[in-house]
Amino acid sequence: MPTNLPTLLTWLRMLAIPLLVGVFYLPIPTETRNTVATILFVAAAITDWVDGWLARRWQQTSAFGAFLDPVADKLLVCAALVMLVELNRVDALVAVIIIGREITISALREWMAQIGARASVAVHSIGKFKTIAQLVAIPMLLFNDRLLGLDCVLVGRWLIALASVLTVWSMFYYLRRAWPYLRDAA
Repeated sequence: MPTNLPTLLTWLRMLAIPLLVGVFYLPIPTETRNTVATILFVAAAITDWVDGWLARRWQQTSAFGAFLDPVADKLLVCAALVMLVELNRVDALVAVIIIGREITISALREWMAQIGARASVAVHSIGKFKTIAQLVAIPMLLFNDRLLGLDCVLVGRWLIALASVLTVWSMFYYLRRAWPYLRDAA
């Protein structure tokens, strides 16, 4: 297992997941829980960008890092969505759509890599827009209050709905790209 700073940041992002969940079980005021969870999520999301940037800049990319980074991202988003469902801030259907897509596309990418066609399902701009919508919506819904006059709940709900639509759209995009391989495999 590589032990460089980018990989360490990815591990820290994974360690933030139980902290994010655990915050909601602490006997502290709700506003404090919301604020701490939001800070943890935003810090973890920032490490995603930082570890990738450092790995490329310092030429410390590795197969292990390429595997671990998206796993950490998906676990963080999934854990946050489950907590938001538990808190009645996100509809379960939205969480199922987003989590189901993540599992489906991860499996599809793994299979496509095994048959030497991973480039066919490489990250596309639709997937990037989906990720941006999620990574802005989730902390707003975790915060669950107004911030500098902005109604985070309302904006977060609109953005998570947009993320759901983009999630379905991107899943169909990737499945369409993989269809010739899927058809031939059947």
